[in-house]
Amino acid sequence: MNMKMPDFNMKKLVKEAGSTLSRVVQLTEEKLGTSERTELDSDFENLAERAECTKNWTEKIVRDTESVLIPNPGNRVEDYIFEKIEKKKPSRLSNLEYLALDMIEAGGDFGQDSPYGMALIKVGQAEQKLGNCERDFIASTGICFTQPLRKFLDGEMKTITKEKGILETKRLDLDACKNRVRKARSMLGQQTKDGISPEAALEQAERDLRVAQAEFDRQAEITKLLLEGISTSQASHLRHLHSFVETQVRYYSQCVQVMNDLQNDLASLGGPTRYVPINSGNNSKANEENNRNPDMNPDQMKRARVLCSYDANDHTELSLTANEVIFVTECSPQHSEYMYGKQGLMKGLVPRAFLEMLDDVNENE
Repeated sequence: MNMKMPDFNMKKLVKEAGSTLSRVVQLTEEKLGTSERTELDSDFENLAERAECTKNWTEKIVRDTESVLIPNPGNRVEDYIFEKIEKKKPSRLSNLEYLALDMIEAGGDFGQDSPYGMALIKVGQAEQKLGNCERDFIASTGICFTQPLRKFLDGEMKTITKEKGILETKRLDLDACKNRVRKARSMLGQQTKDGISPEAALEQAERDLRVAQAEFDRQAEITKLLLEGISTSQASHLRHLHSFVETQVRYYSQCVQVMNDLQNDLASLGGPTRYVPINSGNNSKANEENNRNPDMNPDQMKRARVLCSYDANDHTELSLTANEVIFVTECSPQHSEYMYGKQGLMKGLVPRAFLEMLDDVNENE
């Protein structure tokens, strides 16, 4: 039986081993301060520093967001493993949903005819709705925020890191060639060694240097173009951030609605506590009478651009669309979180956090 031996290219292996040894020697000499190194221009260094900063903070933000969405670290690890092996994540109930089920079961045991039993069932059903809202919020945040950021880290940032590594290799090769040229020049006029004249050795070293310089310059240009793309990536990250905020606003709005409905249900059952709707009271937004602004002067209104879409919580607010321009003015009395807006023929409250003012405020008006 004939065994076919692997076809090794010995010349290639020897050349690669020689290149690796040359880089190790060059790096060691640089650390010892006995050899100079080629420095990249300040613009390149600033781009590289910005890319590294973007990478580090994006990793932290993704980790922190996932910790908020899934507090249990064991569950996060489990989800990560299932994602890597491309299998469906396990379906698990949240602590809120477990509480809901136990409340409903306890209410059934206590009896639906008893005030406490019925209240437990009502609260448990509301907690189930909150659990569903939370589940939708987690899924939506993954789609619109954490997954795009992870894709950036696993794609663009990994490519940049790889190309930076190649550039460092090319830089070591270049500086090693520069050292060989300097040594070859210092040997001019001396006796020939190994049958190669100092002039021939210098000529070969200079050829190697030209090749190394060309390869270094080409890799530096490739890497720089990738680094310059970080600005475009951050613009995309800004859009993802607005989507995350919009998702969070919708989630908390849904939670408020569920709890207001629960308060009404509990109030209808009777009991010792008088419930006040969450959107009312001294700590809520200014009441409807104060926000109608019947004497509003159109000349006092300023233009504002909407940063991201917003769904009105009730009839006192305006629903907004991202990038549209509306007219706004201060509420009377002034409110820290809301302004009074005009959108065509419609008027109502708009949250300050969703607005970018386009007109400067004139103190004389």
